Amino acid sequence: MVAKRHSVAQYEAGILAGNRSLLSQSISLVESELEADRKLANQLIEQVLPLTGNALRIGISGIPGVGKSTFINSFGQLLLSKGHKTAVLTVDPSSGKSRGSILADKTRMETLSHHPSAYVRPSPAGKNLGGISAKTRETMLLCEAAGFDRILVETVGVGQSETSVKDMVDVFLLLMITGAGDELQGIKRGIMEWADIFVINKADGANAPEAEKMKQVLQTILPLISPVGKEWDNPVKTCSALNGKGMVDLLESLDVLVEKMKDSGQFQQTRKIQQRQWLEDHISFLLLKKFNENSSVELEKQKAIEILNQEKANPIGLAEELVRRFFEINQ
Repeated sequence: MVAKRHSVAQYEAGILAGNRSLLSQSISLVESELEADRKLANQLIEQVLPLTGNALRIGISGIPGVGKSTFINSFGQLLLSKGHKTAVLTVDPSSGKSRGSILADKTRMETLSHHPSAYVRPSPAGKNLGGISAKTRETMLLCEAAGFDRILVETVGVGQSETSVKDMVDVFLLLMITGAGDELQGIKRGIMEWADIFVINKADGANAPEAEKMKQVLQTILPLISPVGKEWDNPVKTCSALNGKGMVDLLESLDVLVEKMKDSGQFQQTRKIQQRQWLEDHISFLLLKKFNENSSVELEKQKAIEILNQEKANPIGLAEELVRRFFEINQ
């Protein structure tokens, strides 16, 4: 809930002027579930939309313990040193019962969060698939309108559902470490197919040789699982977010990859696909919201749940009946 509402013009003016407070309030507005806030947020997005689309959107994921926050703190500072304005959107795990969230990423990125050309925004993941906040797309647009030309999106962890981040970023970095079980850490093939750049973090000290071995293993395996017809190989890089080793090389590889994607037309095509996916996702969201808010359907739903609890009923048949009932009511 937004404590104090401003007009759309006031939010827009604040965002364009680089007012961090109004940018944060605007993001809270798009995250709000109140109907009045949603209407205002939609109007704001409409206003700033022409000013968006020029930033590079980078997704960053990896298993817990891989050092995502430390990596982003170091990588973000490198981007700042190159003259980029950098926004970091971190999605924290939310409690399944209380919906509470730790929101500790900002403290782990203290150096970055205090830089005048950086902006770090932690948001609770809630129930959203893959740990991506439902409003991350809108938040990215607001940050782009505020002049940030590099948007980093950190996700909660690794899993098949984590590939949802691919639907909203231009480049996806998968962070990995050695010594986490087998050399591929049990990472599923799906997320490896989605990743654009593989980064072996914590490649320092005595762990540096192991990181190089893992790099060689990945470079051998990746061609076997890459999509057919891919025009370039996925870069595999080693780095140490702690001491900065390998970070410049990683950034250079990222820039080269983005240029290849743009030259081939894949970059632009991916953005078009993402826009369509956003449309489809929001249609699903609105339909489910309307379905759950219908009091008559809710009564029918409770009856269906009672039937399920009392006997062996077919959930699919009950679901189809509920949907049929929903459309009858809304004719």
